[in-house]
Amino acid sequence: MADTVALSGAFPTAIRARRYALTVAALIVLAVVVAVGILAWDNPAPAGSAGFWRIAQLRVTSVVVIAIVAVCQGIATITFQTVTGNRIVTPSIMGFESLYTAISTAAIFFFGAAGALLVQGAGPYLLQILAMLAFSGVLYGWLLSGRYANVQIMLLVGIILGGALAAFSTFLQRMLTPTEFDLLTARLIGSVANADGTHLPIAIPLVVVAAGLMVWGGGRLNVLGLGREVALSLGSSQRRDSILALLLVSILMAVSTSLIGPMTFFGFLVAMLTYQLADTFDHRRMFALAALVGFVVLGGAYVVLKHVFYAAGSVGVIVEIVGGTLFLIHLLRKGRL
Repeated sequence: MADTVALSGAFPTAIRARRYALTVAALIVLAVVVAVGILAWDNPAPAGSAGFWRIAQLRVTSVVVIAIVAVCQGIATITFQTVTGNRIVTPSIMGFESLYTAISTAAIFFFGAAGALLVQGAGPYLLQILAMLAFSGVLYGWLLSGRYANVQIMLLVGIILGGALAAFSTFLQRMLTPTEFDLLTARLIGSVANADGTHLPIAIPLVVVAAGLMVWGGGRLNVLGLGREVALSLGSSQRRDSILALLLVSILMAVSTSLIGPMTFFGFLVAMLTYQLADTFDHRRMFALAALVGFVVLGGAYVVLKHVFYAAGSVGVIVEIVGGTLFLIHLLRKGRL
């Protein structure tokens, strides 16, 4: 009987609470296995030798990058879907990836092959993040702070601006030389190989602060998840909380996209798996689970494709295909946006 007694916390019954704990434990074990696989699999030096550890240290960057992307995409997508009240849309709909594509395309179009070097390094990385934050700040401040603020209009404007930026990028890409287009294509496919270790001193503090604020404000997100009318009746500053949450989402998405490139459906894939495994509406617990799920999915795909199929550069493509397929299946089953 005690297993079925209703609880007042994040889980309605003790059975669900234990199930969540077991799920987290299993994902932690899988995450450790994936991390060890990245560091040790196909390491040519004898295990435990100085050469083995030197090679493992070189691979630590990949583990850190995967962890950053998992945290950013998972937390940002769940938060965005809570604020918009729709589990179909993702932060990519707001045009972050289109802006990244436009910046990369313009750099190579105006400066040639040397433009690919201009967008590398810590300085350009920080400028790309600031450009995305300015873009989202203007968008949210304009569409969510007025008298007739409306989330649906914000989403529609985001789609239109993203489409406009994509059209601009396509126009410039048609005038690139084959060599320049190859350089650009390599940057526009989301891949762990695109990450630069010099970006991590900027990315890690931003992710820690933004994700920490998300976790700290998990209670407010729980209230927002109940809907606008209920949130207002409970005394929530719904508009202010929504804008602050979306700005933090912008930071996480800007860091992730600028670090490895666009990954449109990865966040949706992680969020959908998290909802199925968490069995709770408490955002703090969903965030922890999303980070683990994202790391296992992306890291596992990286290990398998790199060491089994020798196609590490295709990780982003495979993840996007799987995520996009599940998105279509989910949309068709639901029957509406």
